[in-house]
Amino acid sequence: MTTDRTDVPTAPAGDADPAALGGYGEHPPRMGFFTDTSVCIGCKACEVACKTWNAIPEDGLAFTGMSMDNTVGLGADTWRHVAFIEQRRPLGAQDPGLHHDGGLHGDTDVLAMAARGSATPPAESPATPTDPGHPDEFRWLMSSDVCKHCTHAACLDVCPTGSLFRTEFGTVVVQEDICNGCGYCIPACPYGVIDQRKEDGRAWKCTLCYDRLGVGQEPACAKACPTNSIQFGPLDELRERADARVRQLHDVGVGDARLYGHDPDDGVGGDGAFFLLLDEPEVYGLPPDPVVTTRDLPAMWRHVGGAALALVGGAVAAFLGGRVR
Repeated sequence: MTTDRTDVPTAPAGDADPAALGGYGEHPPRMGFFTDTSVCIGCKACEVACKTWNAIPEDGLAFTGMSMDNTVGLGADTWRHVAFIEQRRPLGAQDPGLHHDGGLHGDTDVLAMAARGSATPPAESPATPTDPGHPDEFRWLMSSDVCKHCTHAACLDVCPTGSLFRTEFGTVVVQEDICNGCGYCIPACPYGVIDQRKEDGRAWKCTLCYDRLGVGQEPACAKACPTNSIQFGPLDELRERADARVRQLHDVGVGDARLYGHDPDDGVGGDGAFFLLLDEPEVYGLPPDPVVTTRDLPAMWRHVGGAALALVGGAVAAFLGGRVR
């Protein structure tokens, strides 16, 4: 696949085409991930596939004390992280109207029904192992997290070497052979995704398998996902699919289903990797209202420039005033 990269200036902040922001004139559609956490089974196939394809060092052999989560979070050696969240919450958390005469008795039943594309409860459904409202009831929330490949990526703004660059697919990639280990990109990321390896100090993160995209293949994690929780494709198509999935879940009583990172008008201009969640973002360790951390840089530089000019002007005036005397 060939692209025509031109020397066009950076697009204004309101431009929703990140490849154009990166200077690509003609380019393929923006590609990304839609992660539907409602069908994630926590198998970690995505983590394994990511590590295998990208030759990422192991980092999950230590006991973390975090239940089934042996990698804890995203980092230089974990580009896909499956979160496991236990909640003391009734399994049958949907609309009470669905619990009738052998109707649905839990999140698992409702989500499975929605995955089949049915909005009508089955005639018979097994009851939950505990009585409704029992204090021992709990549910698992599982989600495979990844770099969000923001539309307006602060990590790109602060990188002094050009190690971080925007691809023709709209994704953000780190060229580790150019990274000087300055670490500026780490605090710049509003999601805390980028990390440095202790061995060499360089920054690493998900590349959305840029090498695979270039030859028409899907990323390794999406290829390995057995439930289609991780879906890959043109971002516009994924957003339409995600909207339909949320409506489907709402129709069967999963009122907590919501999308995260799909809105082009949010603080980062929308994410190239967005999620369907079953609870508030904070429950999954995600910031509720992320913003591009460099959004105020232009104003800051203007103020610095104004202050510098005032300082120079004051110094010149003092010098000239002294000469007059």
